[in-house]
Amino acid sequence: MLRRPGNHARRLGDNGGLFSSSKSRPSPILSLGLIVVGALLFIAYSYRNSGGFSNNIDTTSRVEGDYLCTAEVHRALPILKKAYGDSMHKVLHVGPDTCSVVSKLLKEEETVAWGVEPYDIEDADSSCRALVHKGIVRVADIKFPLPYRPKSFSLVIISDALDYLSPRYLNKTLPDLARVSADGLVVFTGYPGHQRAKVSDVSKFGRAVSSFQSVFQDLVVNMPTLSFLQAKLRSATWWVRYFVRTNLEENETAIKKFEQAATKRSFVPNCQIFHLKSFQ
Repeated sequence: MLRRPGNHARRLGDNGGLFSSSKSRPSPILSLGLIVVGALLFIAYSYRNSGGFSNNIDTTSRVEGDYLCTAEVHRALPILKKAYGDSMHKVLHVGPDTCSVVSKLLKEEETVAWGVEPYDIEDADSSCRALVHKGIVRVADIKFPLPYRPKSFSLVIISDALDYLSPRYLNKTLPDLARVSADGLVVFTGYPGHQRAKVSDVSKFGRAVSSFQSVFQDLVVNMPTLSFLQAKLRSATWWVRYFVRTNLEENETAIKKFEQAATKRSFVPNCQIFHLKSFQ
């Protein structure tokens, strides 16, 4: 004989289950979970309404606004050429928007240039993608050794890249950049107080999102990074002490030549600029 199915809903209610009508207090864990979910939904709603999840054009303009020192490299190139002379013939630029710097250097006579882009380039234009395809520009995590032989380049220029590294990674990255340079390094770094959003995180949160569920998933996955969206901009004193600790010497000759050329052109930098010697 077939058994008659029981009333499961009633059983759940009778036993104080999910559909119970009893007035028992909710679990503290459940309450906390509801609060967290509510907070995440509120953040997602506010961020979306503020234009955080806009189209790629808005994202690109916002991120490019954070490349303060890379823009400074463009302005400083004629002065660097005066200060370094023949050392500007074989240059490696490391930093975001390196394609623009490399493209400008390649237009100079007797200049060969390469670039390392430490961040994602999903929104790169066709000319930048062409440089990547040819191997002139690499997309690489600079926290790890670069695939270049010692003294592969005469001069290495770094901008908007070291500000986001903790001393733990700086201890590996900066000496490695000194390793691949023959005649020195030029470091462009921001002044303290000019806080900028972390480029990699801006690109994560700025891309177009097709659904609210995707917004929520992005927030949950990337929530641990939300408190680290600011660059760690250090003072000149901090950098000089760091250079001494890592056995990196300032290039006094290059500093004097650069200052003289800057004075003649009335160049006032918006970033800190350090000139370092390569490892001998």
